[in-house]
Amino acid sequence: MNYILNKTFYAFLTLFGVVTVIFFLFNVLPGDPAQMMLGQNEDSEQVAIVKAKYGFDKPMSTQYLYYLNDLSPLSFHSENSKDYTFLSDGKYSASKLFTIGNSTTVIKFPYLRESFTKQGKKVSQVIGETLPNTFVLAVSAIVIAIILGIIFGIISALFKDHWIDKTIQIFSTLGMSVPSFFSAILFAWFFGFVLHKYTNLEMTGSLYELDDFGEKVNIKWKNLLLPAVVLGIRPLAVVIQLMRNSLLEVFNQDYIRTARAKGLSEFQIIKRHAVKNALNPVVTAISGWFASMLAGAVFVEYIFGWNGLGKEIVNALNTLDLPVIMGSVLVIALLFIIINIFVDIIYGWLDPKVKLE
Repeated sequence: MNYILNKTFYAFLTLFGVVTVIFFLFNVLPGDPAQMMLGQNEDSEQVAIVKAKYGFDKPMSTQYLYYLNDLSPLSFHSENSKDYTFLSDGKYSASKLFTIGNSTTVIKFPYLRESFTKQGKKVSQVIGETLPNTFVLAVSAIVIAIILGIIFGIISALFKDHWIDKTIQIFSTLGMSVPSFFSAILFAWFFGFVLHKYTNLEMTGSLYELDDFGEKVNIKWKNLLLPAVVLGIRPLAVVIQLMRNSLLEVFNQDYIRTARAKGLSEFQIIKRHAVKNALNPVVTAISGWFASMLAGAVFVEYIFGWNGLGKEIVNALNTLDLPVIMGSVLVIALLFIIINIFVDIIYGWLDPKVKLE
């Protein structure tokens, strides 16, 4: 518990740093956010109203404090309906704690603001609609990488320097070297176009799609296959290499020699002793790749037309939808932190020698 609390404190500092960097980074970009929200129909009066509503007419330091106040679960709000921090039900999902003078202190869900280009749609809603698709894609890809990576890593270690080992190493090296966008284009063209009549797979498609009449939304599990395989190729190659090298190192340990001297079969040695102790570097790699996938497999999602967070980030960058970009980056940072804490806890289970403190 002390360890988790300590990591939580540093996670808070990390998130604070991320918030500060992305706020000032995106707010120095050229362009007027108020004009972006209004599009081509704006006039000076409308621009002034929007600036006052969203606090764009305030100095940068004040806007920064507003942004921190929006993100903080414990925040302070004005009773004046004309102030940006006015506690509006349309903006905040909050519970009041107490009121002092003209200021109310509340507990609320972090407010990521509204999209510039989606007619006032909340960023949290945009992320909530796309992140689950990315999660499904990332989990599918990492499961493929874990299962096949561990199996081929064990085979490669057992047949060290054999032609089987060399063949696996060639393919794993190729998998790490080929860029994801190239693999995505190649797989989409070959399996979705050239072999379409045999595979029945499409070049593009997402998890949920409308039927031909545009009336019903159906789940298309077959659209998950190609992007999941492409997204899993590079972590698969990494897991194979790490599992092989780690297992070869474990095989040289004294307790493995003792197990063999006792007459245990090679299968029992691998299952009961070797694999578990060889998984630490694999867990590290898997955690990093999984966090990256959840961050948004930008190229893979965009090429396959998968409606996930990565594709949403690309669209937001193309339209300079700053709240969506900033909110997505914050969610990505939070996911990285949570996954890293979770992986550190798993270390203690995999290897009792690892002391959390």
